Amino acid sequence: MPPADGTDHTAGSPPPLLRIVRGNPTDEEVAALVAVVAARGAAAAGVNRAADRRQRSGWADHARGVRGRHLPGPGAWRASAFPA
Repeated sequence: MPPADGTDHTAGSPPPLLRIVRGNPTDEEVAALVAVVAARGAAAAGVNRAADRRQRSGWADHARGVRGRHLPGPGAWRASAFPA
């Protein structure tokens, strides 16, 4: 017996993402609607990810600790204290 809400999906499958309740759209119209809804959802997710990403301060940036090797030679002691 189908559920009371009119859907006919099985218990193992997820409910449909789109349901046409009125009219008789063509396959092309349904495809266009799905493309627009998917694009809007992807754009909204991208905005949320960009907003969640915070700017890392210079002190917390791990790349700050990466530097070139110190080579022995004249003035090498300066490079150990005053990197270029």
